[in-house]
Amino acid sequence: MPRMKDPAVRSLLIDRAAHMLRTRQPVTLRSLVEGTGVSTMAVYTHFGGMDGLWSATRQEGFTRLAARLSTVVLTDDPVRDLAALGAAYTAAALGDPDLYRVMFDAGFELEDAAAADASLHMLVSAAERATAQGRFRPGTDPLELATRCWVIGHGLASLVATGPLPREVLGHAVPMLTALFVSAGDEQDRCHRSVAAGWGQSP
Repeated sequence: MPRMKDPAVRSLLIDRAAHMLRTRQPVTLRSLVEGTGVSTMAVYTHFGGMDGLWSATRQEGFTRLAARLSTVVLTDDPVRDLAALGAAYTAAALGDPDLYRVMFDAGFELEDAAAADASLHMLVSAAERATAQGRFRPGTDPLELATRCWVIGHGLASLVATGPLPREVLGHAVPMLTALFVSAGDEQDRCHRSVAAGWGQSP
């Protein structure tokens, strides 16, 4: 009879594995379950083994990120929305620094790469709306712009969540994103107001 999967045990093992990796503890079957009250068999029951665990851990990071981004209430100002999505991204990174580090370890395949791309597509959609409304010049590549937004957010989030810099540096996103969007055709003062309003939701 197949063993029943317990979502609580799955989450426990994922969170513990991510924490051990970030704190540079050796991760083995035994060290992973030590002190958790579950057996090593749980890793096979839930993930099929250690490789499956790491893939699931990466995927969980993107799943939680998508859930955080989905809480952003979109408005009729797509430039503000781009900034708000960036703020939500950094909040997700700071809220789950262990998972955040594992998310970008491409040494393990994602269980569902398309689902992981969903976060970027939310930025692309906002960039498309901004172009359609005339905030960005015609011909602006929404994927390229969204990718640049992600680079800014990821860089700041990494330096704060897993690096040496204090949370205060997240404020640099406002001038950086403003410069990016102005280069795409937005008007300076209007753009700054939109970005500041959106980034105001940052933690």
